[in-house]
Formats: sequence, C-alpha cells, structure tokens
Amino acid sequence: MQLEKILQSQGFGSRKQCRQLIENGNIAIYGEVYSNPKADIEVNKLEFIVAGKSWQYREKVYIALHKPIGFECSHQPQHHSSVFSLLPAQLIERGIQCVGRLDQDTTGLLLLTDDGTFLQGLTHPKKHVAKRYIVTTNRPIIDEQITQLKQGVALRNEQGIYAADDCMQLGENQLVLTIHQGLYHQVKRMIAAVGNHVDALHRDQIGQFKLPDDLTEGQWIYLSDEQVNQARQLV
Repeated sequence: MQLEKILQSQGFGSRKQCRQLIENGNIAIYGEVYSNPKADIEVNKLEFIVAGKSWQYREKVYIALHKPIGFECSHQPQHHSSVFSLLPAQLIERGIQCVGRLDQDTTGLLLLTDDGTFLQGLTHPKKHVAKRYIVTTNRPIIDEQITQLKQGVALRNEQGIYAADDCMQLGENQLVLTIHQGLYHQVKRMIAAVGNHVDALHRDQIGQFKLPDDLTEGQWIYLSDEQVNQARQLV
C-alpha cells in the first residue's frame, strides 16, 4: 500500500496532510526516514514512527476504555465531556464509535471500534450479548428484590417482562446484575421496579471480556487479536 494511503487509513488526516508529513521527513519505518508518499509498504505487522511517536498499522481498531463518571458516549455531548476526548485524535479521525453506551453517571467497561459489522453484531438485540454490572443501591437489598429481578419485572412503556440473566447480592446495598438487553436506563429502571434506587452503577464485563484490573478510570487499551476473536464468536 502507498505510504500516504497508509497514514490516511490510520487517521493522520487527509491525503494532502499525510503527504506533507512524509515530505517533511516526519515518517520513519524500522529506522529509515521515508520522503516518498508513493512508496509501496507492506502493512502486515507494520510499525512506523510519526513525529517521534511509534504506531502499529491496524486495519480496524478495537478498544477497551475504563469510562469515568461525568463523560457522555457521544461525539456531540450535551452537558458533559465526551468519552472521545480521552482518545488520540487519530482514532477519532478514523470514525471510531462506542459499542453501546453508558450513562454519564455510569463507570466501567466501554468498547469502541471503527468496524461497523463488529459494532452492529455486539449491539443487535437478537445476539443476547451479556453485560454485567455492579449495582450500589440507596436502600438495603432484600431477598424478595433479588427474586423479582431473576423472575422478571415490567418496565414502563416497554412490552414484556425483563429478567436478569444472573443476580447475586454482594453486600447490604450492593449486587451484581447481568442482562443481555440494552434498553434505555434498563438497570436503573429494573431496580426502581422492585422498589429500590441506584446510587452507583459500574459495568465490569461484556460477554467473556472483563474490565482489566489494572486499567484505571480514563485509561484505554487496544484489544488483542485473541480478545477480538472471542468477541466475534458472540456475534
């Protein structure tokens, strides 16, 4: 692939901007500075340096972000900062999107990608991809509420009954809840339906992928090929 096309595909700007980066001597591959925008480069396992920073060629990107509180999952946030402000400009230029959303007051695992097929597969209701949440409630949790959540509750303006795939109490005011749907404010509405209220909500798992213990709030990582393949098996 031509070098200028490689840079453009990786989010370094328009073809013209990428050409200028190359002609100005800002691109190096395996220690060699390239000045020819039309140079034909093998992209398999390609690593390159742009203005002193190392990058790896990725046909598509798959990212796990530990979302902090106070961030909206939108490119055009209304009342808070955007989660995309936590990412490099190159990823935003590639058109990366959130795989589902978390409310601004919800923390935890958020996946992002520029692979439209992957995104649609994980978010399609028929795929039943499990999502696990740690829920902190305002009032003590009682056994009857756990039973109701497992059996299913009715939600206002929704058809049918919505049950937790799994529900287990962790403490007096805390439980772990797994659902596979993705209704608006679903966990909060389910907890309200059994007579309680959510004070804090944290998602720690999607499918088989768990939020890494060492990934602190605001940090992100690229998913490994193995992790991407595991996620693909869900869709």
